[in-house]
Amino acid sequence: MDKGYRFVPLTFQWLQSLLLAVTEINKSYYILPNLTLGVHLSDSCASPGRTLEGVNWLLTGRGQSSIPNFRCHRKSTPLGGVIGDSSSASSLPLARLLGLYSYPQISYFSTSSIFSDKTQFPSFFRTVPSDNFQSHGLAQLVAFFGWTWVGLIAEDTDYGLDGIRATKTEIIRSGVCVAFTEYILTSRPDRNALHLSKVIADSNATVVVVFSSGSNLLPVAEELLRRNITGKIWIASESWSTSGLVSKEKYWEILQGTLGFALHSGQIPGFKKFLSASNPLKTPDDIYLMEFWEANFGCRWETPGAVLPNSTRRCTGQETLANTFNSIGILRVTYSVYIAVYALAWALDDITHRQKDCFVSLEKCLELISYHPWQILRSMRSVRFTTSDDREIYFDSNGDFPAVYDIVNWQLTPQGNVQQVKVGSYDGSAIHGNKFLVNTSAIQWTKRQEQIPVSTCSHSCPSGFRKATIPGKPVCCFQCIQCSPGDISNQTDSIDCFRCPLDQWPDVFQNQCLQKAVEFLSFEEPLGETLMATSITSSTIPIALLGLFIHYKTTPIVKANNYSISCLLLLSISLCFLCSLTFIGYPQPEKCLLRQVALGMVFSLCISCVLAKTIMVVIAFKATKPDSSLKKWTGGKMSYFVIGLGVLIQLCISVTWLSLSPPFPAHDVSSLPGVIIAHCNEGSSIAFWCMLGYLGLLATISFILAFLVRRLPDSFNEAKFITFSMLAFLSVWVAFIPAYLSTRGKYTSGMEIFAILSSSWALVMCIFMPKGFIILFRPELNTKDNIMRKGRK
Repeated sequence: MDKGYRFVPLTFQWLQSLLLAVTEINKSYYILPNLTLGVHLSDSCASPGRTLEGVNWLLTGRGQSSIPNFRCHRKSTPLGGVIGDSSSASSLPLARLLGLYSYPQISYFSTSSIFSDKTQFPSFFRTVPSDNFQSHGLAQLVAFFGWTWVGLIAEDTDYGLDGIRATKTEIIRSGVCVAFTEYILTSRPDRNALHLSKVIADSNATVVVVFSSGSNLLPVAEELLRRNITGKIWIASESWSTSGLVSKEKYWEILQGTLGFALHSGQIPGFKKFLSASNPLKTPDDIYLMEFWEANFGCRWETPGAVLPNSTRRCTGQETLANTFNSIGILRVTYSVYIAVYALAWALDDITHRQKDCFVSLEKCLELISYHPWQILRSMRSVRFTTSDDREIYFDSNGDFPAVYDIVNWQLTPQGNVQQVKVGSYDGSAIHGNKFLVNTSAIQWTKRQEQIPVSTCSHSCPSGFRKATIPGKPVCCFQCIQCSPGDISNQTDSIDCFRCPLDQWPDVFQNQCLQKAVEFLSFEEPLGETLMATSITSSTIPIALLGLFIHYKTTPIVKANNYSISCLLLLSISLCFLCSLTFIGYPQPEKCLLRQVALGMVFSLCISCVLAKTIMVVIAFKATKPDSSLKKWTGGKMSYFVIGLGVLIQLCISVTWLSLSPPFPAHDVSSLPGVIIAHCNEGSSIAFWCMLGYLGLLATISFILAFLVRRLPDSFNEAKFITFSMLAFLSVWVAFIPAYLSTRGKYTSGMEIFAILSSSWALVMCIFMPKGFIILFRPELNTKDNIMRKGRK
């Protein structure tokens, strides 16, 4: 091993697994019987140049002076294939060269997706999955935990650039946004660590996905440690998820809780025993074992020509390895090396079984050994076998290995060691639904958090709100806007709000639709009870006055004011009070048909009576003149004709209304928020206003006539009272129009009832109360002499 390169115990372990596999195959009666495999070892020292130099030695059969395209020792053992290299950067030139000669190459740790291109690398195989599968898995891992805002870091090699490009594509496709994408610059000694640490510290992304090797990530980890940047969730690619360079207690504060993909682990029976039996005295030509011995025991071997200081401990070979390999447990890359050897051996075995004549003649067997590289390559493409731990090994059409990963979590042992604990798995070859398994309860998060950390650009929008994008920002950065009135969103991070059905309304949080309350003027509520009691009580007043008039019908004041019409007017006023009851209660079809028509008819009768009284006052005064032609109209027939005509016109309006567009029950779901108004739709608004307009016309005519004759002699004069009553009546109903149009719900009915009661009371108070007062409390004024005296005055 060259000076300046550090001895890495893990790579020595890889080498020993290769030697163990060769030893087992050579002793086996089931694979390559009667044939012995040999190995030629070359240390690439993680250098693509050294890799090419080593493979040239293998191809040409020469040492330092290899000659391309020539093999110098014809009788040498034929080359079956090449196991290696570990890094994608070193395997790349090696694959291009071996592909020219069709020699199979099996890498145990080169994961770059570029090797899946069989046009460029026709003889390349690997016992690790392609990074394409890892990119899919990492994106699913991010999406699984609900992280929507992540940073990406990759080394600027083919491994890092291809891996992070595919990962970014998959992450974006799954709906996750990328906060930043930065690169570890391998051409710089500090690997761009200063800039990277600043970007990581300034970003609000909690999760950072890193596609890098452990050696290239090491300077970045040093800078993060120096700046004490903690609290990040690191998602590791398989190249550094189990790297001993960074998984140390030193970096625990910044890298604790790291989650990553690791190569699927396997079991190698007898591996610990094989390692423990190693001894340089048994294999003195094994320079790698001697390097391991020096590193493990802190001693140096004495070599010819070398002078060691007296203080240096000498290696003797008597040192014991009793407890050295007790910590070996989970085998990942070591296992990949082991099955790579077996894959090549089974391909060679396939060739031998095709030649059955091998068991007939020795010459035939010797000829068989002189196989061509393309024959082994063809067998490699169809090789399929089962390992001792029941794992099926094969390669797909791209020379890729079945994509199976372990998901590991960095946890600190009580002894202070960082270990990678398996918390899940990812199987790219499994059917949908069974690819991804994670035991979240086994994960130790950074800073010992109990819940899954959050990594979002914006806080989640609660139900009742919707997400709105922020101009110039990724879709994961948004603001929360409350749903409009009448709309709800019943899930977090809702993109849109949706409107409740017409008969429902959002609750106060706008996250569910509630049944709207049905509103109508009910008999059970205070307003309904009050109006009902007022209507019934008020209706008794005209009846009481009617009884009073009937009892005192012979008195002058009753006779002077047209007794029969007054009785009819009092009866109609009582009906006016009672018709207001039809506006209380749930709108039924019969009630809707009745209430407005009843209102129009009874008020038409009422106002027609008032008009008849007014006309009779005018005629009575005019008929006192000797030559007046109006004497024939002073009888009762004229009064009944006016009343009948007034009621008949209103009846025609009502019949036409009910025939063409009758009122009907309806539900208004839009006028008042959260309320369904049960009301009577008038059918034809024109008919409704014609009905009210006709009442106004009758009242106006009565008012004008009464106003004109208000100064007639008192003995005949009822015009003053009629004038005031019609003025009050018109005032009430004119004020009713804007109030009716501006109110909704039960208050519309309440407003109409109030107008009915007010206008009815105006008639009672202005026309009949003065007369009732005289009859009851001032009987001395209810005499013929008193009335005639007033008339003379």
